[in-house]
Amino acid sequence: MAFIINYNKLSLFLFLATLLTLSQGDKIPWQTKYPFIRPSSSFSSPSPSPSPPSSSAKSIPSNGGGKKEEYDYIVVGGGSAGCPLAATLSQNYRVLLLERGGVPFANRNVSFLSNFHLTLADTSDSSASQYFVSNDGVFNARARVLGGGTSINAGFYTRASTSYVKSVGWDAKLVNESYPWVEKQIVHEPVFEPWQRAVRDGLLDVGVSPNNGFTYDHLYGTKVGGTIFDKYGRRHTAAELLSSANPQNLDVLIHARVQKVTFDTNGKKPRAIGVVFKDENGDLHEAFISRKRGSEVIVTSGAIGSPQLLLLSGIGPKDDLEKLNISVVHDNEFVGKNMSDNPMNAIYVPFNRPVKQSLIETVGITKMGVFIEASSGYGQSSDSIHCHHGITSAEIGQLSTIPPKKRTKEAIELYKRNKKDIPHEAFHGGFILEKIGYPKSKGELKLINTNVDNNPSVVFNYFSHPDDLRSCVHGVRMMEKLVRSKPFLNFTQCDNETVNKLLNMSVTANVNLIPRHTNDTESLEQFCKDTVITIWHYHGGCHVGKVVNNDYEVMGVHRLRVIDGSTFEQSPGTNPQATVMMIGRYMGVKILRERLRKEGS
Repeated sequence: MAFIINYNKLSLFLFLATLLTLSQGDKIPWQTKYPFIRPSSSFSSPSPSPSPPSSSAKSIPSNGGGKKEEYDYIVVGGGSAGCPLAATLSQNYRVLLLERGGVPFANRNVSFLSNFHLTLADTSDSSASQYFVSNDGVFNARARVLGGGTSINAGFYTRASTSYVKSVGWDAKLVNESYPWVEKQIVHEPVFEPWQRAVRDGLLDVGVSPNNGFTYDHLYGTKVGGTIFDKYGRRHTAAELLSSANPQNLDVLIHARVQKVTFDTNGKKPRAIGVVFKDENGDLHEAFISRKRGSEVIVTSGAIGSPQLLLLSGIGPKDDLEKLNISVVHDNEFVGKNMSDNPMNAIYVPFNRPVKQSLIETVGITKMGVFIEASSGYGQSSDSIHCHHGITSAEIGQLSTIPPKKRTKEAIELYKRNKKDIPHEAFHGGFILEKIGYPKSKGELKLINTNVDNNPSVVFNYFSHPDDLRSCVHGVRMMEKLVRSKPFLNFTQCDNETVNKLLNMSVTANVNLIPRHTNDTESLEQFCKDTVITIWHYHGGCHVGKVVNNDYEVMGVHRLRVIDGSTFEQSPGTNPQATVMMIGRYMGVKILRERLRKEGS
């Protein structure tokens, strides 16, 4: 009965939230606002021949016998980088944007802050997030929806540091024009709930200073950042940046699963000519770029999807490709290598009263390379185990991406026994998170098979470098200080015994598949290793200088680029979504300027 009542309350909230949103002027159906978005099955093209990726294309017939339409740019992946890139390029050229998932606009799990956890807990094929487990045993997720990571993340918006921009060689003037282009359309100042204020004040109390107030900038100390959730709790994703596109020049196909990039190999270097994709019915289509100078295929499929697609298209380590009978277009040993993920550990903070839900709004940026963030989630009754909330699950007492199918009866019973040692108030609380900003541990991505719908094999080798482990211990000690700081006393009383109980609960929680050790709470190094989780800031696999050049052109072939987080050596800022969207706009402007200059000369 309690569950039914809670469900009805949630339904009522969604209904009211929808009314509130509509009252703010969002009355236009998304189909009217984005007329260029359509099902991939509506694309008319000849069925591609079963020839290998290295085959050449001499002509481009259509079903009707006439010449098939060619695009100036084909963008593969309608995510955080792909949407602003496609919108920008469409100002002057014909663009086809292919997205493997659906739209975020009518998806309530995506649209509302209150449902943040539901998409991550949904492991169905139609979910906006695709669940995977790295070979480290850590649960993870990748976006499968227009808007990419901005449609499933915690919404925090903060820029990269000026030193980061300088180190990667970006044009600072254009960077500082590209960030505001994004911010004016989808970024908001957070409501800043009392719990987040306590976190800010607590960080200052333990020495993470100065207080930098509300700012998008990356500054040492404590700050409040932006959010892509508005004051009504409605999410605004990178998909909304498509409203800045020229609708006459843009086609967006959803549920278009790109199988490979196709090449003409008759010249000195292979030349990308198009892509093969499956529509929502499983039918194959082939789309082509124009033969005009400057036309390109641009891969923006994210840190998992982009190296995976290059490998499937024949660009990667020769031996690995041949084992899967993939025709080698270009032998590059670095595709999929040196992958990184920013390891995160968390402590659950018990509250003495109900606290409103909030996601990441405040961050402490330390000079030790550790970032401290916080959220507050759902509370449960002392014996409730009926409603699984995925990433913010109070049932396990700390952050977790464990999906419902993995929660066995044995695991639930073990949880119930362990929960008796924790105060009831612990299940009405928030989370303190520490993230290592610049991990030195490296992993890799490899194909398991040639099915693009399947996750590749990924390992991040968390804490394999000793510096990462030292940073984690520093972060955990800072979290412990924060929990005991004066500003937290309005919410909870945490003495040493309570904190140790919370650490013990974190060890026994189902946060990953890593075996536990008996001395976890005595050794913070072991605690870090055994309770590591992810904040989905994985990056690398298509590094600049190894796979792409400084203009993000894929080395060894013509007319192919990769523009997304797979090219990053380090994750920018405390949370990367701002910079991933920025780089989409930034590179779109750079490509336009260069092509228009050449055509005018």
